[in-house]
Amino acid sequence: MFGWLQSVCVALVLLGASATFAQDIRSPILTIDSDALYRNSAFGQRVLLDIETQTTALAEENRSLEVELEKEERALTEQRQTLPAEEFRALADAFDARVQAIRTERDARNRDIAAQLEENREHFLSVAFPVLQTIMQDAGAAVVLERRSVFISANAIDITEIAIQQIDTILGVEPKAASD
Repeated sequence: MFGWLQSVCVALVLLGASATFAQDIRSPILTIDSDALYRNSAFGQRVLLDIETQTTALAEENRSLEVELEKEERALTEQRQTLPAEEFRALADAFDARVQAIRTERDARNRDIAAQLEENREHFLSVAFPVLQTIMQDAGAAVVLERRSVFISANAIDITEIAIQQIDTILGVEPKAASD
């Protein structure tokens, strides 16, 4: 889906934006805040909002199910006194099996949401890498370090914002996440 068209867009953006950047900074070492790079990009913001929406909906469903299951459990507990032991045991086992099935399904939904987040982050990084590589080359840098790993530095070597601008030009928010 992205293939050659995305490569052409990346090249055009990088040619224009990185030439401007190269005039602004020359350093053998650059820093970047990789979390902010993703979180503050238009694509990252859209993905994180989507994940938050899904997580909130799942939590609301979980609360609803919890209330429903508590009612069923109370009703089952009340029936314990009036039902034969074997009949009660069958109902209790069926209830337990239902609870376990719900837990399994909920866990699967949580894993799906986490996988979606990771898949989108990988997609983002696949686009970000050539952008960062070009910025690094244009600045004459040999390395880009994670900003949190650097004890002290001049803010002038942080490329997070320029990288976000260039990545947003390429990716934007994309109509749907890579996993959609």
